[in-house]
Amino acid sequence: MTDDTTNSTTDTTADTTTTVLADPLTLPCGEVLANRIAKAGMSEQLATRAGIPTAGLHRLYATWARSGAGLLITGNIMINRDGLVEPRNAILDNDHALTAFTAWADAAKHCGTAVWMQINHPGRVATVPFTRRPVAPSPTREPVPGYNLRTPRELTGRRIQALIHDFARTAHLAVAAGFDGIQIHAAHGFLLSQFLSPLANTRDDDYGRTPAGRRRALLETVAAVREAVGPAVPVSVKLNSKDFQYGGLSEAESLDVAAALADAGIDLLEITGGNYAEPAMEGVHHTPHQGPYFAGYATKVRHRVDVPLMLTGGLRTRTTMERLVAGGAVDIVGIARPMAFVPDYPARILADEPEPLLPAPPRPTGYRPLDGYVQLAAHNHQFHRIATGRTPQTRAGLGTVLHAVGKLTAAAAGQAVLPR
Repeated sequence: MTDDTTNSTTDTTADTTTTVLADPLTLPCGEVLANRIAKAGMSEQLATRAGIPTAGLHRLYATWARSGAGLLITGNIMINRDGLVEPRNAILDNDHALTAFTAWADAAKHCGTAVWMQINHPGRVATVPFTRRPVAPSPTREPVPGYNLRTPRELTGRRIQALIHDFARTAHLAVAAGFDGIQIHAAHGFLLSQFLSPLANTRDDDYGRTPAGRRRALLETVAAVREAVGPAVPVSVKLNSKDFQYGGLSEAESLDVAAALADAGIDLLEITGGNYAEPAMEGVHHTPHQGPYFAGYATKVRHRVDVPLMLTGGLRTRTTMERLVAGGAVDIVGIARPMAFVPDYPARILADEPEPLLPAPPRPTGYRPLDGYVQLAAHNHQFHRIATGRTPQTRAGLGTVLHAVGKLTAAAAGQAVLPR
């Protein structure tokens, strides 16, 4: 194993063979993406304890800027300091550290690719001990160890409005810092996903009770973000196809949410699925031969609405990506975990090179929440290698991954009390 720097990443100016994946895409707002491959959002955990982007985060995105992807979507950016998804999340709730975010955007865009900021609030899955008083649509705990030490406080109507304002403020600041677009995270069991779930949202007011009530917080967030960034900035939403939990968001209800989002004028809908209890986004409900994880749902959305679609999960081969885009099922294919190990994966796909071999995932334990967490940790470990100028590992054992996670968590312990 070598520790060479990542500067050998394929240059995106290299010639590509003819492929529909190289076609540009014009979004409803008028923004043009250079091609049909995007790096999907993955949590980097490379900010300071105060939530400020670090030089390592800049270096990671400078590497991905040369990846060949037409779009880079960041990982979780927190809209306030009341809750963190993980330690070392970046937080953009004021303009005090805007220059660090501008440097991040500049690093990601220096080869001409677009970069969008994914904005989020964890709600009841805020990680302890980094959040003292988690909040949620209803006072019910996440049924996964590590997230259920505190019963969340039920949000009042006034507090919901304040959080919607926070989403809009972060979106405005992101654009001011130089990010090209916004993605609102409404999947994977985070706050807006909790509002959509009948299992997590048992409210008896206008933000619950009915399917229309459960999607109200998301739609009001979309409207507030659009007003904050204007009509020419792309606004995207990341949405679960379903929660994969009995009593959670169903596919039928998710289709109604997708239709409402199209009516609200979003520019791109990214399709995913699952949450911490059932991490379908990590592939735990699929086997390798099944291909893209949520392609069936994408086809149903396409038949229902005309909003541009992005599909993420289980996409590995050029043949599959071309089939989905050329056939009209989706407009953009999202690549996430492969880019932790092969940062220029999109460029290789576009150049019709053989698909790079990826390391096998850690051996499953049979407990899906733990298996999902270990997979996330394995990829996050590679981000931290790239951030320090080293190449990703082709193989990292479970012991190595857990040791790295322990060091990161211990180093971040001071983030339990964040400065305001």
